[in-house]
Amino acid sequence: MNSNAENASITADSTGPQPADLPLPGIPAASSPLPVPLHIDRSWQGELSERLDRGGPWGDWRLARLAVEGEAATLVTSFDELQCLKQLSSLSPLPHQSETARRVLLEMSGRAILADEVGLGKTIEAGLVLKEYLVRGLVTRALILVPASLVLQWVRELNAKFGIPAVAQKKHYSWDNEIVVASMDTAKRDPHRELLLGREYDMLIIDEAHKLKNKKTTNYQFVQLLRKKYCLLLTATPVQNDLDELFNLITLLKPGRLGHSGEFASNYVEGKRQPKNEDRLRGELAKVMIRNRRGEGEVSFTKRRVTNVPLSLSEEERSLYDGVTAFVKEQYEQAGGNLSSMLSLVTLQREVCSSRDAVFVTLVNLMKKLPPDSPRRERMIELLQLIRAVKTNTKAEKTLSLIRDINEKVIVFTEYRATQEYLLQYFRDNGVVAVPYSGGMNRGKKDWMMDLFRGRAQVMIATEAGGEGINLQFCHQMVNFDLPWNPMRVEQRIGRVHRLGQLRDVCIHNLSTLGTIEEHILHLLHEKINLFEMVIGGLDDILERFEQRESLEKSLYKIMLEARSEEEIRRRVDSIGDELEEIRRSGGDAERRMTP
Repeated sequence: MNSNAENASITADSTGPQPADLPLPGIPAASSPLPVPLHIDRSWQGELSERLDRGGPWGDWRLARLAVEGEAATLVTSFDELQCLKQLSSLSPLPHQSETARRVLLEMSGRAILADEVGLGKTIEAGLVLKEYLVRGLVTRALILVPASLVLQWVRELNAKFGIPAVAQKKHYSWDNEIVVASMDTAKRDPHRELLLGREYDMLIIDEAHKLKNKKTTNYQFVQLLRKKYCLLLTATPVQNDLDELFNLITLLKPGRLGHSGEFASNYVEGKRQPKNEDRLRGELAKVMIRNRRGEGEVSFTKRRVTNVPLSLSEEERSLYDGVTAFVKEQYEQAGGNLSSMLSLVTLQREVCSSRDAVFVTLVNLMKKLPPDSPRRERMIELLQLIRAVKTNTKAEKTLSLIRDINEKVIVFTEYRATQEYLLQYFRDNGVVAVPYSGGMNRGKKDWMMDLFRGRAQVMIATEAGGEGINLQFCHQMVNFDLPWNPMRVEQRIGRVHRLGQLRDVCIHNLSTLGTIEEHILHLLHEKINLFEMVIGGLDDILERFEQRESLEKSLYKIMLEARSEEEIRRRVDSIGDELEEIRRSGGDAERRMTP
């Protein structure tokens, strides 16, 4: 016992009842009171009194306690160090990812646009930032809003790689968890909207943030109203041709950074869409945006090895293709060239290059909407007769042959559910284990299919839902059974396997049927845009600039419906390719001038 404790010792006196005077059950009372020594250690009181006398923040007991603990703790060697790296046993971030997290912490005060090109690991960077803020005690409650198809993937990544106890929002009570991952569509709807707007979040993370660029949308307005201390916006396309959208995105992140809209237009916009004062604009963007590019730094990707597989249709398949093509063009002419009334028939034209099953389903659904005496109905019945005559699928036979030759895991992409069902049955009948993956599945089933593909099945047959969000680095073989007409959707497919973490060259097999519109689409994507070999993050920027007048798909629809010969189709498709190539050359330079 030290001297302070001894001075604090007291002996009970005889005034009033003493503890020894109080009867205890089963114990006789003492005949006389006994002294009871009480020893109180007040060694801490002097230190606390000294702190309280200093004033400042230590007048609060909780802060005083934290200060004592902080002084007793082992101090870090540098505030600039990322403390979270010491706690990540299952993750070794790449240099550009660690540097991004450090800049967000030290230079951007936790509010930043993470704008790396596709496949460079923006999710890893966001996880590093969140983990660092959690370790430093600056974040307790976080909300992560992502597309619905990515909710579980985000949860898995945060749990497994960062040890962050994130949960997926499923029920109303899920919002009470400290770190919640949810879809933007769910969060912005009542009753969830009202609940979230009534709370404060230490950190808000939004994936696919380019969907917030229009300030008139409900997404933008909802995020603007959310109360958040720190905020990360993830998008591979931060700079579009429309500079107002860039202004909106940065204003959402840091209001006033670029002034009000009039000031921004005066300082940085020449005419409607061309930037001015580019060095100054780039300097302002560098304060809120980090953009890492492929080919820069130490990041390296495996190669893309592309094989185009031309196929000749069987006689019955050719008759069906010609019959559908003639029918669709007839209807287009009768509609006076009104494309908006032709979309369902255009779908029919595209499906005929995929499978008879896809054509059959669409044709039957169209017939159900027609009156019994419609002349169009008679023509459709003729097409049904042509479908019945088709007994084989040339593409399916070739795909099966490829899969057997590859003898590894393969992901097969198709645009149509009916084709997916046909291929599942066809592969099953031929002894190949395959699983489906489509947008209609719930989260649990998608996870199940992914696990089956990783562990047991050789083939995954995916519709376009498989082209967004999922990571398939354990697979390096893919077959485009049919090709989308939008190059960005093709790039999204490839990006599922050709990304960081892929250790092998990615092999892409493109099937196309000779003498059909599909042959010309492949010519556009492969030879004119050079899509399959190039690795760029600005492809969607190129398309947006092209589509200021008309969407690429609509342009291709018109060619398909209006061209009178194969030569005319090729000439008009080549013209589109030349225009896209010119936009890529000029737009890439402009994008680099504007982004840090």
